[in-house]
Amino acid sequence: MPYDPQLDNCVFSKTWEGELDKLTVCVYSYNSGPKKLQITRSSKDKQGEFRFSKLGRMTKQEVEAILPYIQEAMQYLS
Repeated sequence: MPYDPQLDNCVFSKTWEGELDKLTVCVYSYNSGPKKLQITRSSKDKQGEFRFSKLGRMTKQEVEAILPYIQEAMQYLS
């Protein structure tokens, strides 16, 4: 069964924006299935537009910034 974006329901989303990157913490439920946490990174390109990039490693500042978002998102995971 291929992925169907219409079946992907976002139940929580908050974004932190830094100087060059932004991190988004979301909770999704696909096809009314279990709710799962997702963290994504977007980085600015040469034109200053945000583009999806690999999350990879996070700095202490980034972790401290999104930790409250993760804790809030946990309320939606049950």
